[in-house]
Amino acid sequence: MAYIGVQPTDTYLSIASQQITGTGSATYTLDYSVSNEEDVAVFVNNVRQNVSSYTVSGDQLTLGGTISVSDECWVLFLGRTVGTKTPAVGSVTNDMLSGSINESKLLGSIPNSKLANSSVTVNGTSIDLGASGTISAGITEADQWRLTANLGTNGDITSNLERVDTTGFGYLGTGMTESSGVFSFPSTGIYKIEMVSRANAGCTTEIKVTTDNSTFTNATTTRCASDPSHYGSYLFDVTNTSTHKVKFALDGISSGVLVGNTDVNRTYFTFIRLGDT
Repeated sequence: MAYIGVQPTDTYLSIASQQITGTGSATYTLDYSVSNEEDVAVFVNNVRQNVSSYTVSGDQLTLGGTISVSDECWVLFLGRTVGTKTPAVGSVTNDMLSGSINESKLLGSIPNSKLANSSVTVNGTSIDLGASGTISAGITEADQWRLTANLGTNGDITSNLERVDTTGFGYLGTGMTESSGVFSFPSTGIYKIEMVSRANAGCTTEIKVTTDNSTFTNATTTRCASDPSHYGSYLFDVTNTSTHKVKFALDGISSGVLVGNTDVNRTYFTFIRLGDT
């Protein structure tokens, strides 16, 4: 549809108004100048005043009597309609929204109390929208230990164990704890346990786990030949950190040794928490 002049725009319309605070006088200055008494509606203590009971001259309003600060006086400018692009409070409904909302425009501009869901849940933790901080995701625990000296005796590996401390090493999270060769987990979850073994003679290395803190089961067996390193791994569902433990063992060694070193990884063990149990 064609228009002559400026095309009208959609606006929200309201009548301009003014609240007057009484000072004990009968004459007050209006926010806008008006032509005559018919251009305004005057209310005193919620009672509309007859146009014959007050006079206006430009921006001066003279009431039929004085009003004090305790009186409520409102003036509506009937000939002055105000257009605004801002909708009235509470007038926008869900059905009136369309398209996608950019997160940067949403967070910080809309209070949580106005949202149907004011938080999101990540890995079981409720996080308020707009909150600051870091959301932990992915791997939360990763640690590595090693055998620090050669071992030539069959059985469980109970000593000469240390967390790797070579220059540049780092571990993630709380890390594993060890006592007499038994490793405890810092939290529940699905863990990948790795054992890399190096021997100078044929032997077998084992990953052993327990779920009752008593009886250990051989979960992984790796046959080692002379010199090359050999790899074994096991996925362990740790549902209770008090009862679920792991240890490592050597078997079948005769004239040779399982190689250990305090400065570099020869025989070593890696623990990675992959996710929730």
